[in-house]
Amino acid sequence: MSGAVVLAAGGTGGHLFPAEAVAGELLHRGHIVHLVTDRRADAFAASLPAIARHRVRAGRIGGGPVAAAYGVAELMLGLVQARRLLRRIAPAAVIGFGGYPSLPTMLAAAQLGLPTAIHEQNAVMGRANRLLAPRMGLIATGFAAAAGLRTADSARAVHTGNPVRPEILAIGDSGYAPPDPERPIEVLILGGSQGAHALSEIVPAALIALPGSLRARLRVSQQARPEDLGAVASQYQANGIAAELAPFFEDVPSRLGRAHLVICRAGASTVAELAAAGRPALLVPYPHAADDHQSANARAFAEAGGGWVMPQAALSAAILSDRLRSLLGSPGILAQAAAQAHGFARRDAAEQLATLALAAKPKVEPAARKPAARERAA
Repeated sequence: MSGAVVLAAGGTGGHLFPAEAVAGELLHRGHIVHLVTDRRADAFAASLPAIARHRVRAGRIGGGPVAAAYGVAELMLGLVQARRLLRRIAPAAVIGFGGYPSLPTMLAAAQLGLPTAIHEQNAVMGRANRLLAPRMGLIATGFAAAAGLRTADSARAVHTGNPVRPEILAIGDSGYAPPDPERPIEVLILGGSQGAHALSEIVPAALIALPGSLRARLRVSQQARPEDLGAVASQYQANGIAAELAPFFEDVPSRLGRAHLVICRAGASTVAELAAAGRPALLVPYPHAADDHQSANARAFAEAGGGWVMPQAALSAAILSDRLRSLLGSPGILAQAAAQAHGFARRDAAEQLATLALAAKPKVEPAARKPAARERAA
């Protein structure tokens, strides 16, 4: 049995899905894997049955004076917990996947002199990873360029791509078949791990406005917030559109495999899965994402030819319906976008990140090296 590896990640799918993919690779290589996260990860526990899970305290840094003080206090408590945990596990490497819950564990790993790596999924460095980067031995990026990465840290940065689950990779292996005039058209609408109210308002109206002959062929899978499910279902039912709705789809790989077109947000994991699966997409970035990172993710995917960006501020049901009518009636354009999306993927991201992280060295700050240098000189 190889040594233990600790993964630290925030509790949303955007952080946990890449961690899950790397965990699978590490387990395959014979490592013991520990996941340190927060309570939100419970929803994803079923997909990680072989992994020991731990929680440490963590708070967000920033906000008003009271919130900031509370966040710092939570971080300090988490740091003590993480140091104890890491001393007990004695891991061969500690890999962080972003989100504030990763901060205490990664800071503790750096303090203990353990080999460390962080992975930034987005095209803009997240705030937690920006804080951690100067202290880490390796910085892996999901996109070729990561805005917000300091010049001083760029020498330790490697573009690995975003790790995705094996089930998603298998979709890309099976290829893409564009819509057939005699068969149903599968449309998948995803709003990220927390849904998207705007898509629940705009997409049904856009699909209803399509010509009847096109509308009759639609088979819709739409993720929606619980409070939106009733209204969305009523619209589809009243207009004869076959639709399956849920707050969260457990079988996203299966639905993605059937999809002719995806309408979705532009979180890093979503973009990576679209690319790995080779599926064309209309991307509607979440406009309030930190540092507008979803727009940067969407632009990179669209510039590679895998899809089209539709900013939410300028989006209406009529505009979306016109675009859908054009795309769904142009199978050649969809097939070309699918091929370009597939070419955008880094299919070996999990393997590469696991290999690099296991070979990473502790990051020793210059200030920590000076005493040793003086001792050698004496």
